[in-house]
Amino acid sequence: MQGYGYENQNTAYGYGMAPHGNGNELALQRQSPAGAPKPLDQLPRLARDTTAENPWPVSVLSQKYHDAVERWPASWVEGQIVEINMRRSTSGFITLRDNEQDISMSVMGYSRFVAMAREFRQGERVVIHGKPNVWPKQTRLSFVADDIRRVGAGDLKAQIDELRKKLKGEGLFDAENKIPLPEFPKCIGLICAPQARAEGDVITNVNLRWPAVDFVIEHVHVQGAQCPPEVVQAIRKLDDDPRVDVIIVARGGGSFEDLIGFSDEAVVRATAACRKPIVSAVGHEDDWTLIDLAADLRASTPTDAAKKVVPDVHEQWQLVTNAWQRMNLRMESMVSNEQRLIEGYANRPSLTHPHTMLDPYQRTVDDAVLRMRQGLIRIVDDASMTVEKLHASLTALSPQATLNRGYAVVQTANGRVLDDPVDVRQGDQLTITLREGALLANAIGPADNAPDTD
Repeated sequence: MQGYGYENQNTAYGYGMAPHGNGNELALQRQSPAGAPKPLDQLPRLARDTTAENPWPVSVLSQKYHDAVERWPASWVEGQIVEINMRRSTSGFITLRDNEQDISMSVMGYSRFVAMAREFRQGERVVIHGKPNVWPKQTRLSFVADDIRRVGAGDLKAQIDELRKKLKGEGLFDAENKIPLPEFPKCIGLICAPQARAEGDVITNVNLRWPAVDFVIEHVHVQGAQCPPEVVQAIRKLDDDPRVDVIIVARGGGSFEDLIGFSDEAVVRATAACRKPIVSAVGHEDDWTLIDLAADLRASTPTDAAKKVVPDVHEQWQLVTNAWQRMNLRMESMVSNEQRLIEGYANRPSLTHPHTMLDPYQRTVDDAVLRMRQGLIRIVDDASMTVEKLHASLTALSPQATLNRGYAVVQTANGRVLDDPVDVRQGDQLTITLREGALLANAIGPADNAPDTD
């Protein structure tokens, strides 16, 4: 930075150098509160004038960098967006990568630039206009942008998009191929980087939610050329492990390039071919990779994956408690209903006074008996009257009535009624029936002096 002088004469710095010993050793001492800060005119004006005994403070050097960079002209720069954050309306940040070489730079902008950059996404090629700037507090160089324009889709994004279309056409992302996650997994296969924060996030949150879970962990590279083959091998290994119920592929956030390994075709095909359910938890919520489309479930973060893979033991206990309470209430309600039903039966007159059940039938029987008695009486009366009439007729026509008036019936020995004396010979035995009994007599002959009946 030689050749750039510091021209702000109103600034002073409270650091000074004092000789110590024979002059070969120096001691840096702070000014006392009562001492005045060292004025600017006592500091070297140019970088070439600084010495070990009379150096610039960090703040002076940082400010000189700032002033030097401030005089640089504005320029247009072309590159590919590998990371973008425009959540705030007042400021935003972009990481811009060179189109050919692995070189990146930080770009920041304010309200107007944020409004323009909101529509841009990772992987797009852009040209940005702005000026370089040094933030003195941390002596950090950045590019303050005021305009951004789209050049075309970035090469990486274009390649990934073509691969996405190809794999989608093969049906690798179809919803009907998704495997549902087990409700209560016993063992989780975890693919992550060694000693990664993602590993701790998954294990910690799983143990907090569902402690009765074991882990089979496969450590792999999560970026770079080694990432795809190691992830594929880990997926196949866990898929063949009979202990594993579900697999989580976890990685923390990173730039678009850092996550590119999880959009590798081999990784996507291995994920789609896995017989066990796979949860992808790569990057943050705004990041995306092709493994998210092939996985059976996509989690926004490793912590979110832990929450989706296992249930919350407290929630499950609450569900069990609620179910138990509902069951008890239902049983109590059923028992109460049955008790009320039994009490209703017990209080019915048919049980408290069983004879009341027979009353209707008894009345029917009594009515029938009465009707039968009346009917029989009428029948008997009618029969009696008939008998009396017949008896009177019989009496009137009976020979006994004639006998009662003093007449007699004479019968021969063979029982024939004798009505002519000539039919009797002398000596014939005759039976004479009177009103009261009968007599036996022998005929001695006809009576000559018999009275004339005429």
